[in-house]
Formats: sequence, C-alpha cells, structure tokens
Amino acid sequence: MAKPTAPRETKPQGNEDDEKAKKVPLDSNIKMVLIVIISMIFGGIVFLGLNYILIDNLLGAKLQQNTQSEETEDAADEEEEQVEKGIIVDLGDFVLNLADADQKRYLKANVALELSKLPTDPDLSAQPAEGGGGHGHGEAAPVDPMKAIEMEMAQYKPAIRDAILTNLSSKTSSEVSTTAGKELVKEQIAQDVNAIFAGTREVIRVSFGQFIIQ
Repeated sequence: MAKPTAPRETKPQGNEDDEKAKKVPLDSNIKMVLIVIISMIFGGIVFLGLNYILIDNLLGAKLQQNTQSEETEDAADEEEEQVEKGIIVDLGDFVLNLADADQKRYLKANVALELSKLPTDPDLSAQPAEGGGGHGHGEAAPVDPMKAIEMEMAQYKPAIRDAILTNLSSKTSSEVSTTAGKELVKEQIAQDVNAIFAGTREVIRVSFGQFIIQ
C-alpha cells in the first residue's frame, strides 16, 4: 500500500510581506544616515572655508592697520625732530654743596638749555664770515645772529642760574647719582625756568655736559 505523499510546506504569504516591510525601513535608514553624513561633511567644508576667509580678512586688516600706524609714528617722529630743534643756551659751570647730612659732598655740573624759537628770532644759520675783511668802505660788518639771543638771555640768566642752584643744592648725592635722579632734576629745572620765561619761551630739554660728585 502506497504511503500518502506529504504535502509540501508552503510559506505563508503573510511572512513574505513582513520581510519586504522590514527591508523597506532598513534601506530608508541607511539612506538617511548617508544623507546626514554627507550633509555634515558639506557643512564642515563650508564652515572651514568661511572661517579661512574671515581669518584671512582679519589678518589683512590688522597688517594694514599696523603698517599705517608705523607710517604715522615715523612721520610724527620726523615732524617732532624738526620742530624740537631749538636755541642752545650754555649756562656754564655750577659748583655747589649737596644736601648730604652725614658729610659734605660737592657737585660740579655744566648745564645747557635748549629753548623754543620765536618767529622774530634771527636765522642762526647765517653766520658771519670769519676775519671781517673784504668789506668796502662804509659797509657794515655782518651781525652775528647769536648776539641778539645772548642779549635777550642776559636778562634771564641771573634768575635761571639761581633757580638751578636752588634745585641742585636741595638734592643729596644719592638722589642725583642715578640716571632716574638726573632726569627728575632736569624736569624740575625745566619747570622752574619755564616759570621764569612766563610763556615767552619754553624749555625743550635740559642737558648736563659735565656732572661730577665729590
């Protein structure tokens, strides 16, 4: 007697539909991930490009600003050098006692002032010729332009020398032995002399040609 043939197993139609339904979301998720990755890469490239352009522009502007600032400073320095060439007045040597309490200390200093020029000042570059010869009969010899300045300074020199003596004699040897101390004394002398001129002239700088403490 023949055995009955077992029926072939057939997959339910519903299972095939479920597998297809599972594949569709999986493919969609992969596409979404790829889109997100590509978007991030593209956004990073755009960000780096914009950041590079911004930094390049900032550096260029900073470099241009520094160049203009240096040019302005150089021009200001040149102008200041031209303006601050004044009239040199040598006040000679000062010998005085310093204010040290423990022992007597002496100071010998040569002081010169550089004063601002006035529109009425003579041209100091027009120095008279040496020898004074070669002038025709009745011709006046050229006048030394510095003589007029010296005559003007003659009325101020006693007061200026007194102010400098008072200033220096009030200092101790330790106060004027350092560079900072000398610079402070110069500033104080300039203030005292400017008060004497009362706006007629102005002290550009004070110079010590000799400064010996004993």
